[in-house]
Amino acid sequence: MTDKTDEQDVAFGFRRVGETEKQGLVNEVFSKVAERYDQMNDLMSAGLHRLWKDDLVSMLNPPHGQGAFSHLDVAGGTGDVAFRVLRAGGPNVRVTLADISPEMLGEGRKRAETDGLLGRCAFSVANAEALPFPDKCFDGYTIAFGIRNVTHIDKALAEAYRVLRPGGRFLCLEFSQVDVPLLDGIYDAYSFTVIPAVGKVVTGDGQPYRYLVESIRTFPRQDDFKSLIEDAGFANVTYRNLTGGVVAIHSGWRI
Repeated sequence: MTDKTDEQDVAFGFRRVGETEKQGLVNEVFSKVAERYDQMNDLMSAGLHRLWKDDLVSMLNPPHGQGAFSHLDVAGGTGDVAFRVLRAGGPNVRVTLADISPEMLGEGRKRAETDGLLGRCAFSVANAEALPFPDKCFDGYTIAFGIRNVTHIDKALAEAYRVLRPGGRFLCLEFSQVDVPLLDGIYDAYSFTVIPAVGKVVTGDGQPYRYLVESIRTFPRQDDFKSLIEDAGFANVTYRNLTGGVVAIHSGWRI
C-alpha cells in the first residue's frame, strides 16, 4: 500500500491534489463530457480546433505510398486526430488510439464504425505514462489537448520516446500561452466565463470545463515545454504557435 504521506502534490487545475488522486479526477472529468466532447470543442473554439488538428496532421505528413506506417494517437478519445491521419495517408497507414477514458474511446469506436475506418484502427485503454506497447513499435506519435492532463509530463514524454522507432516523430498540439498583447486579457475573460457557462448548458455540468480552463493556465510555457521534450531525449525540437499562441504544436524526433 502506498504511504500517502510520501506523495507529492500535483496541479489539478488551480487546486493541489495528491499525485495518486489526479488521474481518477481527470477520468471523472472526461467520463462526464465524452458524449458531447466534440460538440463542445466546436463551441469553445468556434471551430478553430478543426484547423489546428489539420495543421498537426499536415506536419505529420503520413505517407501516401505502399509502405506500412504505424501511428499512435495518445489521448485519442473520439478519434478526431486519428481519423485525420488515416484520411491523409495511404492505405497502409494504421492508427492505434490510446486513451485512459473508456467512455472517450467508446465514442471513438462508434465514429470509426460510422465512417468505415474500424478496420484500420486499434483501440487501447491506456495511461500515457505507462503505455502497454513494446519499445520502438510506432513510426509516429501524436497527442492533442491531452498531455496537460497527465500527472507526470516527464513520464509521458519518456514513454513517447520509448515507443517510437528511430526516425519517428513526436507531435503535440496543446493549449499554450498567448503572446499577443490585449488578446491574452480577452482570452482569459472568455475562458473563465463563457466556456464553463456553455459547458453547463450543453453537458449539464460546467465544472469539468472550469478544470480544463484552469489546466491550461498551469501548463508550462512554450519554451519550458520544449525543454521538457529535449530532456526526454528528442532531437530537433521546435514549436509553432497558432492563433497568437492560444495553442502551439511542438515537434521532436526520436534518434
